Amino acid sequence: MVERDALPAPERGLVLTHFLTVRDVARSRAFYRDVFGGEVVLEENPAIMKVANTWIIMNPGGGPTPDKPDVTLTAPEPGDPVSAFMNVRVADIAAFHAEATAQGARFLTDPIDRKAEIRCYMRDPDGHLIEIGQATGMLHGVYADRPAGGTR
Repeated sequence: MVERDALPAPERGLVLTHFLTVRDVARSRAFYRDVFGGEVVLEENPAIMKVANTWIIMNPGGGPTPDKPDVTLTAPEPGDPVSAFMNVRVADIAAFHAEATAQGARFLTDPIDRKAEIRCYMRDPDGHLIEIGQATGMLHGVYADRPAGGTR
């Protein structure tokens, strides 16, 4: 049995977790363990991992249930539009990028200096987008230029 304080189950207030629909729970657990140093709290049904100061919950997709009658959960397909992503802040993006790459992570680009921050993006084994960023200029009142066309 898992200890209550190891689970995202607050005694009062709330805890924000991130749920991922995955194709292969074991593969996703290994990715978040190896790349982000996650601790497996519950193996499956659902898989729960403590990663830094938050939790990631993973389960395979599925059709509607009584509490979400019009919702089908699926992992992203290549080319799908993205409407949400995880944002991970690191103290040293160069070190994180090198270590994550050594662990098999695939980045869309190398880290890019955007004035306010240095950032890059990666995808997990199911294609979920993850932003990795290190605050730089924003710590000194320097922010990124406003994007053209409303994209970040």
